[in-house]
Amino acid sequence: MTEKQEKILEAALKLFAEKGYSAVSTSKVAREAGVSEGLIFRHFTNKEGLLQAIMEQGRERAQSLLGGVVMIEDPKDTLRAILSFPFEINKSEHHYWRLIYALKWQADEYDQSMSLPMKKIAADAFRNLGYSNPEAEAELVLILFDGLATAQLLRKPSNMEEIRRALFDKYYL
Repeated sequence: MTEKQEKILEAALKLFAEKGYSAVSTSKVAREAGVSEGLIFRHFTNKEGLLQAIMEQGRERAQSLLGGVVMIEDPKDTLRAILSFPFEINKSEHHYWRLIYALKWQADEYDQSMSLPMKKIAADAFRNLGYSNPEAEAELVLILFDGLATAQLLRKPSNMEEIRRALFDKYYL
């Protein structure tokens, strides 16, 4: 990817996350990126193409994070790693995750492509630990994950470390 394409994607991500996908035009993205609007169309076809490129980068990040979790053998360590994700959202990725969470409410249907692999890994861990309903526990973890990520991105509670400890205690981790 060229430097200009990266600048376009960074500008689009920032604007989509801060102002909402619907409220941002390609001309606003071009101004923010310091490029012509025609360059956006040449590289990404349209605004939806921009969003798809951002989402693809996000899927790659998520796969990279989950790749490390898949290699963990101890199921408690697996759950500890999964449950730690929302507490460790890097500040440099806040725009991306804000966009993901905003799009969940703006789309007609929920895109589970990033959460399904995590759910399967969590269910396997709960199964290996002998939980009676590992699928329900894994779904609960995803629900907690969404809530924790939202709190981290929007409310920024000052006691996140205490919350992490309480969650780990709940699952004996």
